[in-house]
Amino acid sequence: MASKKQRQRDLARARYERRMARRQRRDDQVRKWTIAGTAAVVVAGLIVGSFFLFSGGKSPSSAASSTSHTPSASPSASTSATPSVSSSAAAVSEPAHHCTYISNPPAARKVGMPPTAPDYKAKYQATIHTNRGNIVINLLNSKATCTVNSFAYLAAKNYFSNTHCQRLTTKGIFVLQCGDPTGTGEGGPGYKFDDENLAGAKYTAGTVAMANSGPNTNGSQFFLVYKNSLSLPASYTPFGTIESGLNIIQKVAKAGSDNSNGPGDGHPKEKVEIESVTIKKS
Repeated sequence: MASKKQRQRDLARARYERRMARRQRRDDQVRKWTIAGTAAVVVAGLIVGSFFLFSGGKSPSSAASSTSHTPSASPSASTSATPSVSSSAAAVSEPAHHCTYISNPPAARKVGMPPTAPDYKAKYQATIHTNRGNIVINLLNSKATCTVNSFAYLAAKNYFSNTHCQRLTTKGIFVLQCGDPTGTGEGGPGYKFDDENLAGAKYTAGTVAMANSGPNTNGSQFFLVYKNSLSLPASYTPFGTIESGLNIIQKVAKAGSDNSNGPGDGHPKEKVEIESVTIKKS
């Protein structure tokens, strides 16, 4: 018959195993569309959620898309900001004169595929109309042509209309992630495309970048950086800068998240609804 001390050890081991199993299930769930592998959790509870997936699919590591960048509230990757530019992205000459979009079902909303011939000479400005005010973004068409081409196409198709920004991270990295009509962090447009503009990318306040689920898996999910997040590796295509409305995001961030993914990482307490996105082209 087992001694009392042995039974206590067995119970403690069983509790530990259950706790680890719950954590694994949570990590597996979060590891879908997040800024995957962005940073490690520091002992103090520092979270750099792989949310950016920040791009549609069950495995954008974040949000962004992503999110894998299977979103992971407990990324195991290093916090190093050392740029990691994919070979295909590094080989692209910008502005791009041709874009390739690859089918990647399912689509959160059926919108078809963007044109493969972008207007690489145009200048674009996007206005995200939200329930909390307008956020105006200057799109970097000369540096991320195919990304801007896709974003403008989705906006014209009302893909972003009546959706909400599903993730807010306030520890380690400081971002609001949007662009998934399903609101789960797993939705995408039904296609994917390559990374752009990664060389030397830094995620300072006001940067708008794509979430993904690994190299060259961009879709529709994107994130808005409301405070310098320089621990993020150069793995998320920057395609815009916020011209006005940064204070709106900062105010939402100040209210915090519901911590559904962990401390400082979850749905924003002050819900951000995207009513529509309009594009000004010149």
